[in-house]
Amino acid sequence: MALKYYHAEPMANSLKSMIPLKEKGLAYESVYVDLHKFEQHQDWFLAINPEGQVPVLDHDGTIITHTTVINEYLEDAFPGDQPTSGPLRPTTPVGAARMRYWNKFVDEQVMNYVSMHGWHRLVRVIASSIEDGKFEELMSHVPLPDQRKKWMTARSGFEQKDLDHALEKIEYALNKVEAQLGETAYLAGDRYTLADINFYSHCGMSVNRMFPQFDVDNRYPNLVRWRESISDRPAVQEALAGEDRTQPGLRTWGGDGREHS
Repeated sequence: MALKYYHAEPMANSLKSMIPLKEKGLAYESVYVDLHKFEQHQDWFLAINPEGQVPVLDHDGTIITHTTVINEYLEDAFPGDQPTSGPLRPTTPVGAARMRYWNKFVDEQVMNYVSMHGWHRLVRVIASSIEDGKFEELMSHVPLPDQRKKWMTARSGFEQKDLDHALEKIEYALNKVEAQLGETAYLAGDRYTLADINFYSHCGMSVNRMFPQFDVDNRYPNLVRWRESISDRPAVQEALAGEDRTQPGLRTWGGDGREHS
């Protein structure tokens, strides 16, 4: 058995599938793909994933892409109780359905809206620093039209109406998650699952720093309790400590969301 994981810094999608690997205690070869150098659009990487996106899991030559798919694949390929977590997918049909409901919610109603603000605030710094001719040449290697458009929009900045709409969606998600965590310890019930890893990686781990206007630490006590319990997990801390080549000045959204002295 050989696992190889192509990833960027331990945030968002790259973190989302790194945590299950750590929770399961799986040995894997880590291959860092430097997004600042557009390595995800270079020929060597496009030969692995023609969509030009990280992360990618290579399991004995079988290529798996898209984090929600990767994480369920890991459950199927490496089932049973794991060293630190137990199964990350509920074993009952109802439990699995609840987990998938929350995964779908995060994938469709959270991820892209948080990402928009990340691109507007962080990626714009990178994109706007590239000379016009060089930027156009780099864009010619981006295989997905929507991703190419996102880079070009980030270069000039997203429209305020779109940013405001994204904030509305994020606040709605926070309220929804807060209500659920008032009823159950974790999103899909009383056990930690892939749904928790999904929301944590894209929003929950550092939403207090990403969007201080929401006053998360005071307004969302259930979410904070949940965030702390996940942040304390050794596998999560190990994943968060992974390689990060992000420029120090842009490392505003990483880490476990807690204020460190």
